[in-house]
Amino acid sequence: MAAVPTEDLYIRARAAAEYIRRLSPLQPRLGLILGSGLGDFASKVENAITLPYSEIPHFPLSTVVGHSGHLLLGTIAGVPVAVMQGRVHAYEGYSMEQVTFPMRVLGLLGIKHLIVTNAAGGINTGYGQGGIVAISDHINLTGQNAAVGPNEPRFGLLPGSGQRFFDMTQAYSPALRQFAIAEATKQGWELPEGVYLAVLGPSYETPAEIRAFRTLGADLVGMSTVHEVIIARHMGIEVLGLSVVTNMAAGVLDQPIDHEEVMEIGRRIAQRFTGLLTALIPQIAAV
Repeated sequence: MAAVPTEDLYIRARAAAEYIRRLSPLQPRLGLILGSGLGDFASKVENAITLPYSEIPHFPLSTVVGHSGHLLLGTIAGVPVAVMQGRVHAYEGYSMEQVTFPMRVLGLLGIKHLIVTNAAGGINTGYGQGGIVAISDHINLTGQNAAVGPNEPRFGLLPGSGQRFFDMTQAYSPALRQFAIAEATKQGWELPEGVYLAVLGPSYETPAEIRAFRTLGADLVGMSTVHEVIIARHMGIEVLGLSVVTNMAAGVLDQPIDHEEVMEIGRRIAQRFTGLLTALIPQIAAV
């Protein structure tokens, strides 16, 4: 299949951003992507304008339970934010360009920081179900990279961004991670760090795969996030990644993995998750 011309991608992303701007004068400083079972945090957005993905030009539509498919623009603790209530995944049949199209649009809207969240399987046995983990790095085993194709330097709105070859040494900002760890400590709980490994899905992993991933140094496994982060870094956006351990990975416990359990754990930790993000957003915006 021939690559989609880069001009088309930029024009489509710009058209989506301009449509959003016509409906909301807000200039978001921070973007937030909410993963499976975590969409209820969107209720914390004040003075929100809610746009269904289906109404935004060229936006892909989520087909997965737990991803409602709305973009909210409003404020949290006085900070202008753009919140994605759900995402799309490559296993739904979307190309990586489509998966990361919303991230491109968030960048064109002017965000400087991104908080990306997901539901993940716990490989590290030190984590318990319902634990929240700050992502320190990732391993991309999806077999794809969202930056493949012609490079479009016009996506590089921030200094040093938009380059063909861009650095991923600090894909997840150490400074933002320290903010999160310190805030969790302040709230009376520990926020551990861990390496997130991404697979394509949609099937869950086998016990043998999980043993292999543990050998590679992975602490968490999931089917999202890494490509959004790749595109965010291409655009010069600083990233904080948070995983909620909604289930232990295959073979860790002697029980099958169920998506409804993933959703339930997400709902169960909502208060802690919400408390952390609400306190963090003004700290990150002040950087």
